[in-house]
Amino acid sequence: MIVDCHTHIGSTGDDVEVAEHLDAAETVDVSIVLAGCDGDENVNRSLSEYISKHSEKMVGFALLDPLKEKLGEKSLAAITSKLGLKGMVLYCSACGFHPAHSRAMRFYDLAEQLNLPIFFHPSEALDEQAVLDYDQPVLLDEIARKFPKLKIIIGNMGTPFVEQTLAMVAKHKNVYADLTINPNRPWQIYNIVVAAFENNVMDKLLFGSGFPSQNPGECIETLLGFNKILGETNLPTVPRANIRNIIEQNSLELLEIEK
Repeated sequence: MIVDCHTHIGSTGDDVEVAEHLDAAETVDVSIVLAGCDGDENVNRSLSEYISKHSEKMVGFALLDPLKEKLGEKSLAAITSKLGLKGMVLYCSACGFHPAHSRAMRFYDLAEQLNLPIFFHPSEALDEQAVLDYDQPVLLDEIARKFPKLKIIIGNMGTPFVEQTLAMVAKHKNVYADLTINPNRPWQIYNIVVAAFENNVMDKLLFGSGFPSQNPGECIETLLGFNKILGETNLPTVPRANIRNIIEQNSLELLEIEK
C-alpha cells in the first residue's frame, strides 16, 4: 500500500492540471490532496468535486483558518459529511497565526472529537510575507500534549527545522512527519533520512511527494536508491528495508482515515 500523503492540485482545476495529477497518482495506490492556500474561497468545494470524481484514488484535506472562520461541531462535521473531505490542512505561517492560538486550540478540540487529522503545511521557501516562526514544529508540542488523540502531520519534515521535527515525532505517539523530498537535493535527503534512522523514528515518517513540486515516481526511485547516493564513501548507510517501509507505510491506517 503506497500512499502519497502530500499532493496539491491548482484551484482552477483545468484539464492540464487534472491530467498531470491523475498521471502522477498512477504511481501510488492513494493520494492525499491538500487544499491550497491561494485565497480562493471555494477551494474546499472545488477539491470536494475533484475528489468525488476520483474517490477510488483520492482523499481530500480541507483548508481552514481557525482565526477567521466561525467553527462549531456542526460546521466542522459538514466538511466530512457534505464535502467528503477526511482531514484539515493549516498554513499557520502563511496565514499569520500561532498554531497554539486560543481559537486554534478550540478547533483542535473539535477535530479530535471528530477524529480529523491535521496537516501543518510549512510556508513556501520564497514567501517573504510568511511568518517563519510559526513553522517551528516545537510550537505543536502544547497541542500534542493537550490533544493526545489528535493525529498531527508535520509537513515537509518541518524544514528548515528538521531536528525539531525529529524530537516531536519521537516524543508524541500522535505526531507524524511527511517525508517529502526533492530528488535534486541528495545531500539534504541523506542527512534527513540518516537522522531519522539514528533517532529510531523511521516508522513515524509518511511518504509524500509534494506534487506538483515533485513527482511521486521520482521520489520513490530516489528513496529506494538512497544508499547509492553515498558512492564510494564510508558514510553511514540506512537499511533498504527501513526505507521501503516508509514508502509502503499505510498512512490511511495510521491516521485512522476510513476509505
